[in-house]
Amino acid sequence: MSTTTLKPAPADATASPRPRAAGGEGRIGLRGNMRHIGALMRRNLLQIKKDPESMFDVLLMPVIFILLFVYVFGGSVGASLGGDRQTYINYVVPGLMAMMGMNIAMAVGTGVNDDFRKGVMDRFRTMPIARSSVLIAKILVELARMMVATAILLGMGFLLGMELKTSVFGLLGAVGLSAAFGAAIMWIFILLGLSLPTAQAVQGMGMLVLLPMQFGSSIFAPTATMPGWLQAFTDYNPLSNLADAARGLMMGGPVAHSVWLTLGWAAAITLVTAPLAVAKFRKRT
Repeated sequence: MSTTTLKPAPADATASPRPRAAGGEGRIGLRGNMRHIGALMRRNLLQIKKDPESMFDVLLMPVIFILLFVYVFGGSVGASLGGDRQTYINYVVPGLMAMMGMNIAMAVGTGVNDDFRKGVMDRFRTMPIARSSVLIAKILVELARMMVATAILLGMGFLLGMELKTSVFGLLGAVGLSAAFGAAIMWIFILLGLSLPTAQAVQGMGMLVLLPMQFGSSIFAPTATMPGWLQAFTDYNPLSNLADAARGLMMGGPVAHSVWLTLGWAAAITLVTAPLAVAKFRKRT
């Protein structure tokens, strides 16, 4: 009786190897992504702990801005609103909430740019992590910094006599709306941080964008006395919509139109810039 030895068929030499996901990202599930985001958030928070001076902007900027605008412009602008400095406090604090996210968002772009310069991203390139988790972790940490700045701003506002004329839910709604818009703006600065050569260039470009948007809005003063061409700009300025929505939620008045416009701007900015930023990040890593 003879036996037959079965040999495995040789692999087709012309068959292409199975493609592997770059950086192992294709094999990472939702739980793995969440774990990576948490680890990267901890890394960013430890950086802040080792460099507490990096929190100076969050701790001091709200105090400086509210004192500056209330005591320099409060009397005259408050009179134009039909009241006094107390009236202006109720007007400007919700507007300053809209401004906090814009200023803090710049730190995301400079941080991403600085990480590339220091070689931190070279280490991430060798790790089997989702590239998007690096950017999402940065945004979440900056949102936490933004909440600290907003809490200080509101604390100073109440200390100076601001009145909440709606409810705590209205206040929380204004804070949440500001956070949603701030997160959208952060994607713009991440894209700038990935595209420009230095952190100084990111800051310079950021200021060119921030100053016209902030002062050409209803954050600091009503727009009724502005020239017609500037009023047309403020009508389309998302910061005006955010400031008006925050005032309505905190002080009363119509809010639906401003809230929906703000959410629409935030969604549009995120849908356009987030995929571009992630694609640019993957290309560089």
